Amino acid sequence: MRLIQIDPRHFLGLCIVTSLFIGVAPVLAEYDKPVHGFALHGVPKYGPDVKHFDYVNPHAPKGGKIILRAGSSTFDSLNPFILKGTPAAGLAGLYQHGALPGIYPVISEGLAVGSLDEPFTVYGVIAEFIEIPKDRSYVRFRLRPEALFQDGSKITVEDVIFSFDILMAEGQPLYQSYYGDVDRAEKTGDREVTFFFKVAGNTELPLILGSMPILSEAYWADKEFSEGGLVGALGSGPYRIKDFEPGRFVEYERVENYWGADLPTNVGRFNFDTVRFDYYRDETVAFEAFLAGEYDIRYENSARNWAIGYDGKDLDSGRIVKESFEDFTPVGMQGYIYNTRRPMFADERVRQALAYAFDFPWTNRTIFYDQYRRTRSYFQNSELGATGLPHGHELEILERYRDVLPPEVFTEEYNPPTTDGSGNARENLLVARAILEEAGWKQTEGGLVNENGVVLEFEILLRSPSFERITGPIIQNLERLGVKVTMRTVDASQWVNRIQAFDFDMIVFPWGQSISPGNEQREYWGSAAADQEGSRNFSGIKIPAVDEIIEQLILVESREELIAHTRALDRILQWGHYVIPNWHSADIRVSSWNKFSHPEVVPLRGIAISTWWLDVSKAVVLDAEETASAAVSPSQSEAAEAINEPAEYNAPWVIILAIVGVMLLLWNFMRRRNR
Repeated sequence: MRLIQIDPRHFLGLCIVTSLFIGVAPVLAEYDKPVHGFALHGVPKYGPDVKHFDYVNPHAPKGGKIILRAGSSTFDSLNPFILKGTPAAGLAGLYQHGALPGIYPVISEGLAVGSLDEPFTVYGVIAEFIEIPKDRSYVRFRLRPEALFQDGSKITVEDVIFSFDILMAEGQPLYQSYYGDVDRAEKTGDREVTFFFKVAGNTELPLILGSMPILSEAYWADKEFSEGGLVGALGSGPYRIKDFEPGRFVEYERVENYWGADLPTNVGRFNFDTVRFDYYRDETVAFEAFLAGEYDIRYENSARNWAIGYDGKDLDSGRIVKESFEDFTPVGMQGYIYNTRRPMFADERVRQALAYAFDFPWTNRTIFYDQYRRTRSYFQNSELGATGLPHGHELEILERYRDVLPPEVFTEEYNPPTTDGSGNARENLLVARAILEEAGWKQTEGGLVNENGVVLEFEILLRSPSFERITGPIIQNLERLGVKVTMRTVDASQWVNRIQAFDFDMIVFPWGQSISPGNEQREYWGSAAADQEGSRNFSGIKIPAVDEIIEQLILVESREELIAHTRALDRILQWGHYVIPNWHSADIRVSSWNKFSHPEVVPLRGIAISTWWLDVSKAVVLDAEETASAAVSPSQSEAAEAINEPAEYNAPWVIILAIVGVMLLLWNFMRRRNR
């Protein structure tokens, strides 16, 4: 289990700032003039005459249908841009690449899009050119004259300004975090819009504005944007909603006359005519549905399923394919997250102590088939994470805050508690008990209590039943310490409502990270976000030093500075004990029915299913095998009917088969005798 399924809107925030490893280009970055693309640091990999990205097949055939499993159990909204409701699958990454764990039909595009093989470089989509001054005090976009919404109307500067204004006023909180440094958006030409910034030097802001979804002002003129419901946005991209039924499915169809089909950024992508997401309320049922061929591709986050769940004739015959793709990007931090707004978790010593109750080596061996590694960094699996002791520029940054930081930040490398894997966590629990006693918690017949007589008790809120078997042993260890803990698994709607309102003691959740962290860190760890419902500062972190480092990180001008600041930030978060760290995998694990092909070149971020296509030759073979299998093997219902048929109905066939058998034996006997 690598990461639990992500709420679509939270995944949207990650998608906005995600791109990949930097390439070397033969030209220098150009300021104060219109360019086709722009890199956060360095120069764009692809020049103005590029035909397509390196990681696509430009000759990939169009057509066919792909069915995937939705990430939640239901939906009640077709508007992913607001806080209200649970949006349908496939809407969260509306204008971004279709990276796993799903395929994200592009409905509402952005002015630009990032490539998957650079840290953070954007190339124009709706925008024909991008202009950024050297001091990065504004960004200017010139719109393509051929850019159209799906109703045939032109995309105008007024639509861009409307999109910015309504997202800032009525959109979910992440937009205020990302675009908060924008002073105003102005029409500065017939097809030209300029975003002026409050402070110059925000290196990331010009690029993430390019990823802002562009909405139609005319379409929303007579509709309530903030109300949600089953009213979707009018898009400009290659897909539109074809049909849906909340709780069952949502289906998208490719737009045949999509205006941007031949743009270099789109060549080799969006190859399926139909993309459908089916909903399942139970994880076991969903897995069995895949094995039965009810849907086509599965992102596998269950270690047990990957180890033994696929064993059988379909895997052995190659009808089902298991593939692992190495993931070179930060996996972020998933963990049991403490809500420090709760009094019992305000003391970091309590948070530190409770982490000793998680026996990861035993869990990995007995539940995960030794498939995972322990996560220790909020930027795990990247050069951005803090390791060893701070030194160089990172140490210089931290020294400014030495008086307010835990001394361990400077003297120890953080690593979560570990065991020998035997299942006996006695030594760890003794350490935990000592820390709790130091924090003022005493053992009584009624449990652990503090000087005010308050019992140490809390609830772990879960979204998926699959976490219950992992959480149960942790609770048992906590009970040995005298801590009273309950576990509750809720449905998708309750989950969303409660985490948005910070109505929980502890949850399991992942903070995803990109290779170029920036403005989104405000929403993860910033003090202002701690009081903003719907933000991702689930822990309620309020540390002035963290706020300052985030602002410095946003303004850095080089990759080296970015790395130093993220490491400093990571180290402070590590020693704040805001989570009980979970685990991660170095691979992206995908299972699929063998009727698809994908490009040989896999970008540094991993695969993007939007670059896959239906391979007709494979599909024909698979269909033929399924037909033959169905003809040879009766269905379960047919078999049941045959078993329950009366004996007299089957008797004539039994007699005939017996006679044939006897005749064959006699023939064989005579043949041998005549030799």
